[in-house]
Amino acid sequence: MEGFKIITNTTADLPVDYIQENQLGLVYFNYIMDGISYGKEKELDWKEFYRLMREEGKMPTTSQVNPEEYKEYFREYLKENRKLLYISFSSGLSGSCGNAMLAAEELMEEETDCRIIVVDSKCASMGEGLFVYKAVQMQKQGRTLEETANYLAALVPHLTHVFTVDDLNHLYRGGRVSKATAIVGTIAGIKPILHVDDEGHLIPLSKVRGRKKSLNALVDYMEEKIEGGYLERNDIVFISHGDALEDAEYVKNEIEKRFGITEFKINHIGPTIGAHSGPGTIALFFEGNSR
Repeated sequence: MEGFKIITNTTADLPVDYIQENQLGLVYFNYIMDGISYGKEKELDWKEFYRLMREEGKMPTTSQVNPEEYKEYFREYLKENRKLLYISFSSGLSGSCGNAMLAAEELMEEETDCRIIVVDSKCASMGEGLFVYKAVQMQKQGRTLEETANYLAALVPHLTHVFTVDDLNHLYRGGRVSKATAIVGTIAGIKPILHVDDEGHLIPLSKVRGRKKSLNALVDYMEEKIEGGYLERNDIVFISHGDALEDAEYVKNEIEKRFGITEFKINHIGPTIGAHSGPGTIALFFEGNSR
């Protein structure tokens, strides 16, 4: 595509075929699983990733992309197009966004004929993926780099995330709940409902007992957030899952029945996000009146 190059990263959890079809650039976030480092040069099958967590109790660790790594990525994409739009993982969850902005500023000083805009999506997983999807739609309509960036900035407060996890211990590891909450909640079958706020931070919303109730709670939250004319803005809904496709399909079917939406994109949660959310996570993303 002419005009500008859209770049995202592996935290967007977009299907490989979508990335290839739309010629998206991709920045890889590295992670360590069972003492082995994975990233651009070496990838681990996502099914095996979740198997290691579920069956062997392996606890992966993640790392952010530093400014020099970003400059290497941007330099390569500048060979294709002198205008780049980088859609970043939420600054509320990682310092990588700030590193990308620093790298972009330094490169534009070094190479004055290029233009790099970094947009902080304040999103994660396929929420970031939906953000990228909206950018691709703008690009296909012939919008400029600046027009697309401005549209995305206005979209941030409306890109709604809501999710539930199957195992509270992963949230405990990430500092989201206390150890006592994780232990008691696990025994009692408590499933937390969380969202990502306007600053891109993970925020607990409520707690329900039982898996099915937690899945229905996601759809209930959507019903609340699409009031005021926002249903019509959702030509497509994104759903991501931590190796729990059947539950993702259940949420899809409930949305279709209740709201008449027929277009969905469902994909697994990749290792960078999955390391913190764990197996069984179900996340729902759409455009709403607020986050």
